[in-house]
Amino acid sequence: MRVVIAEDDALLREGLALVLRAEGVDVVASAADPDGLLAAVSAHRPDVAVVDVRMPPTHTDEGIRAAVAARRAQPGLAVLVLSAYVEESFATDLLVDGSRGVGYLLKERVGRVSEFVTALRRVAEGGTAIDPEVVSQLFARRRSADRLAGLTPREREVLSAMAEGLGNTAIAARFFITDNSVHKHIRSIFAKLGLSPDGESDRRVAAVLRYLDAT
Repeated sequence: MRVVIAEDDALLREGLALVLRAEGVDVVASAADPDGLLAAVSAHRPDVAVVDVRMPPTHTDEGIRAAVAARRAQPGLAVLVLSAYVEESFATDLLVDGSRGVGYLLKERVGRVSEFVTALRRVAEGGTAIDPEVVSQLFARRRSADRLAGLTPREREVLSAMAEGLGNTAIAARFFITDNSVHKHIRSIFAKLGLSPDGESDRRVAAVLRYLDAT
């Protein structure tokens, strides 16, 4: 797995590189700003870009915009975005741009090396990895949404786990239910959110977006 890191804090940038290399990850380049990220992606064609949300010059959304631009320049590039805080628009913007190979983690998760590396590998394999705290806070803000009023408490829990990137077996283990029960819950969620199979979209990610975007 070839990785490019984009982080303007030199200590964190080098720390990320050390952690990943210790886990056998090939860190091919690092950058301190969006232009550096795009140049590194173009030069090295990595599998994954690990990107800080807030980067120079304004430290607002440069990182997320650079991540989206990098994915468009290199189709198939996986992106794992790091943020110090839960920022709703950044999480949803990243997911909207593509349903595969995206992740959004709080920086505190980096210190839990096993969890961080697991999330990175999941994203590299085309999955989705959303920080549990991000999911919890975003979902809490949407509890009154009329569009989702029909979901049962268990269906909301299953949808939350789906947003984290968990598969059916992992969801079943978390809630001590059978795989068949998980399948039924997910099928019910899709039906209640009006997500019919069309062969063109990832219904799991679409369900999460419906939840996050509900008003």
